[in-house]
Amino acid sequence: MGNVGLELVETELPGLKQEFSLDFVVAQAENVSDGRGCTPDEFSRLRRAGVDFCTGGNWTLWRKDTIPLLNDQDQPIIRPANYVSGTPGMGYKYSSTSFGKVLVISLLGQTVGRAAATELDNPLQIVDEILEAEKNTVRAATVVNFHGDFSSEKVVIGQYLNGRVSAVIGDHWHVPTADARVLSGGTVHITDVGMVGTLNSSLGVKTDIIVKRWRDGLINTNQLETNKPWQLNGIIFEVDPKTGKALNAESVNRIYE
Repeated sequence: MGNVGLELVETELPGLKQEFSLDFVVAQAENVSDGRGCTPDEFSRLRRAGVDFCTGGNWTLWRKDTIPLLNDQDQPIIRPANYVSGTPGMGYKYSSTSFGKVLVISLLGQTVGRAAATELDNPLQIVDEILEAEKNTVRAATVVNFHGDFSSEKVVIGQYLNGRVSAVIGDHWHVPTADARVLSGGTVHITDVGMVGTLNSSLGVKTDIIVKRWRDGLINTNQLETNKPWQLNGIIFEVDPKTGKALNAESVNRIYE
């Protein structure tokens, strides 16, 4: 979330990769650039910091200069796959690793804040279509990022894809949930992974701005909080590359004073 989140990734991810022997790192990048989308320059910063792949959400298409990256099969950044036909960008792509290909899919919930009125295809139907289209591609893992408001949607899609993908990672709340686990079919699920950004804020925004908006009805502009403490939320999981099944999962939630 904003430059704070980007700076934390740059300073802390190299150590985390060594600490946990991480092979492949996925970041939700839709709030990186001042909370709205991800510019090409900041996408490059994430890549240099050690991020292998960036998923998308309702702000991904805000930065028009990022669309060429979203359209490029070889650039590891995607927008939600269930935007309607004709929307710029791609909703799923592969990355190559030493263990084999990893398929990453991004999906948007059917109710997401200001994007609630956006025309979307059904995310369950779209993910079915993607998995059917890619069923003959040998891969080590399949990771689905589900960006949505409703906990019920996030929980249901985890159960729906149980045994069919390696992980279903929910986000958009910016608040981590305590339900990270491996489901019965070998699929990692968490309702919301949280965020990387400021702790004492309203999802990364200065709290007093939100209070004035809610209490007084003031029409104001978001300003991102930058003061510490900062937080880094994530989830680490291990996948058997021969089966694509997850073996374990662990939430990571760290505070930096």
